[in-house]
Amino acid sequence: MAPFRGVRYAAGRVSGLAEVTSPPYDVIAHDIEDQLIAADPHNVVRLILPRSAAGRPGEIYRDAARALQEWQAERILVPDPAPGLYVYEQATADQAAAGQDAQPSVILQRGLIGALRLVPSDAGVVLPHEDVVPGPVRGRRQLMEATQANLEPIFLLYDGSHRSAATRLADDVATATKPLVEAVTEDAVRHRLWALTDPAEIAAVAADLAPRQALIADGHHRYAAYLQLQGRRRDAGERHGPWDYGLALLVDSAAYPPRIGAIHRVIPRLAPATAAGLAKGAFCVQPLPAADGGVAFLVAGGGEAYLLSEPDPAQAEAAMPPGRSPRWRGLAASVLQELLMSRVWGVSDDERSVRIVHHDAAAAIRLADAAPGGTAVICTALSAADIYAVAANGERVPRKSTSFGPKPRTGLVIRAFAQG
Repeated sequence: MAPFRGVRYAAGRVSGLAEVTSPPYDVIAHDIEDQLIAADPHNVVRLILPRSAAGRPGEIYRDAARALQEWQAERILVPDPAPGLYVYEQATADQAAAGQDAQPSVILQRGLIGALRLVPSDAGVVLPHEDVVPGPVRGRRQLMEATQANLEPIFLLYDGSHRSAATRLADDVATATKPLVEAVTEDAVRHRLWALTDPAEIAAVAADLAPRQALIADGHHRYAAYLQLQGRRRDAGERHGPWDYGLALLVDSAAYPPRIGAIHRVIPRLAPATAAGLAKGAFCVQPLPAADGGVAFLVAGGGEAYLLSEPDPAQAEAAMPPGRSPRWRGLAASVLQELLMSRVWGVSDDERSVRIVHHDAAAAIRLADAAPGGTAVICTALSAADIYAVAANGERVPRKSTSFGPKPRTGLVIRAFAQG
C-alpha cells in the first residue's frame, strides 16, 4: 500500500459529508440514486453512476469527468496538503462506545485506505473469489479513463493474526487522535477518517503488509478494471504511471472479522409451485419449517413457500463442471447455480434472466410477488473459510454468491491520478 494525496470534500462547501457520499456503485438501486442526488447536487453518485443528458446518449463518462473537474475548480473537492495513508473506521454508536468487546450485532471495522500496487493476476498476492462480467469491467475502466481517478476503493481482507503492526497503528490513531472528518449515514453507521503522513509510520505499514496475501471482498469488477487500464497503458508504450496502482481499503480480518451476507435470486415467469414440482426429482421438497443443516433453499412467492433440501448426490455431482475441487462442488452456491437453476429449472444464472437482491429475503419475496409468476430463491451465506479455501485454490465461487460488509462508503476520499 502506497501513500497518495487524497481528494476530499471541502468542509463548509457541501450540506454535509453524509449527504454527498454514497454506498458502492453496484448496490445502489435507481430510487436510492434519486434520493442521493436530491440530498445534495454534489453527491458522489453523480460521478460513479453518471446519467445520460437528454439528447446526448453515450456521453456519461465525459459528463462524470466534466463534473469532477468543475467540482475541483470550484473547490468543492480539494486535495490534501500531503500524501498519506488513511485510517478508516466504520462503527455503530453502540460499538463506538463499547469498543471491541461489544456484541457482534453491532459494527466496528477499521482499516487502511491507500494506493494498492497492481501485480499480475497469477502472482497470488491479491486473490479474487468471484468471476467478473466483461461489460461492467469495461464500464468501470472507461469511467477511470475519462475521470483520470479512482473514485471509490475496493475492499480487501488479509489475515493479520496476532494483531499486525498495521492494525496496531490504525487502532492507535483511531483511539488517540481527532479524525479529519466524521459523518453518520442513514444506516446509523458512523464513518471516521484520519490521515497517516509520518514517513516512519508509512514505512512500518509497508514492511508489515509486503509479505501478506489479500482476498478481494468487494470490488472484483473494479480490480479487473484496474488491471485492464494498466494493460492498455502498457500496450500504448507507457511503462509506469498512476495506473500502476488502484484505490483500496485493506482490513485485517483477524482483528475485524467481516460480515458475509446472503445474496438471493428472483426468477420472473417461474411460479413457486412449478419450481418446487420440477425440483422434486433432485431435492427433498417439503413445507416449512426448514430442515436443519446442509444445503437448502427456500423458494417463495405469491403466498407459497417450499423448502428444497438434501440434493441428490449423484445428480449434484453430474451437474458440476469438470475440474472443480470437492470444496467448490460442495458449496451451496454451486449447487444452486449448476444443479437447481441450470439443470433442474433450465434457467441461466445471469443478469438477463435473474434479478439479484442483497441480504433482504423479505424484499426478494416482495419482488417475486410483483413479477407475475415470479419465484424468490432465498439462499444462505457462504462461510469465510469456504471462500478463502476456494480462492486460495485458484478457483472462483459462482457469481453473486457473497456480500461482504460493511462496505466502504464512497466519496470519503478520491484518488486523482494528477495527485499521484
